[in-house]
Amino acid sequence: MTKVAIVTGANSGFGLLTAVELAKRGFHVVAAMRAPAKQDHLMAAAAAAGVQLLLQVEQLDVTEEESVARFSSILPELGRVDVLVNNAGYAVGGFAEEVMLAEYRQQFETNVFGVIAMTQAVLPFMRRQRSGTIVNVSSISGLTGFPGLSPYVASKHALEGWSECLRLEVKPFGVQVALVEPGSYQTNIWTSGKQVAAASLQPASPYYESMNKIEAHLDRGRSSFGNPLEVALKIADLATAKRTSLRNPIGSGLQLFLFAKALLPWSWWERLVLSRLK
Repeated sequence: MTKVAIVTGANSGFGLLTAVELAKRGFHVVAAMRAPAKQDHLMAAAAAAGVQLLLQVEQLDVTEEESVARFSSILPELGRVDVLVNNAGYAVGGFAEEVMLAEYRQQFETNVFGVIAMTQAVLPFMRRQRSGTIVNVSSISGLTGFPGLSPYVASKHALEGWSECLRLEVKPFGVQVALVEPGSYQTNIWTSGKQVAAASLQPASPYYESMNKIEAHLDRGRSSFGNPLEVALKIADLATAKRTSLRNPIGSGLQLFLFAKALLPWSWWERLVLSRLK
């Protein structure tokens, strides 16, 4: 029987590449996206790989209960769900004092509550099968803080803690849960996908200078961002593995970065982070 994988946010970035890679590995892939009209890049990539017949595009907005319910209604038709890749997400920046509560809530609606909603939709199938893998796309931001990115960082920290609980809850049913924690990669989350709180970009803001330094820091590093295909391959490897680790950081220099954070006293780490904004 052909295995079934669901990938959210499949119209671009990690989601697009992961959907194609899973199809190349023989999965029937349900590629979920908010706007199916934007599937052209996905289908072109699938056609180039010769796997377009293994892709099924479905509309899904993970932040809308009605949309999730409508998507869930097709699950019995699939017969089984072997893999869920919770990839849909975006990034909000800005300094905490100036980020509106509504912006925090919107960030969590997609990056946290959207993941919970989709997981709750597929878990009954995996639990009855006594098999399945859930891969939650987190970030290095789920492991460390950084000034000016608190909405995104907070959402990814929440995702990390929730995923740890989920793994312990569903492992007795044969269901695996894994986090992928990319560093900096060439995806649109740091271009069109990022939203910066308007107040922090105003010259009158006490954080204006710092916000511009952060933007400049991100821009300077963009040329060294990794190839997102590396992340898609990692997700596909986890989806097909018999056993997975909970946390899976990936990216150039990331292991050294995390080792330094774990080893250094906080006062040293704090100086190191803030020095990058001078």
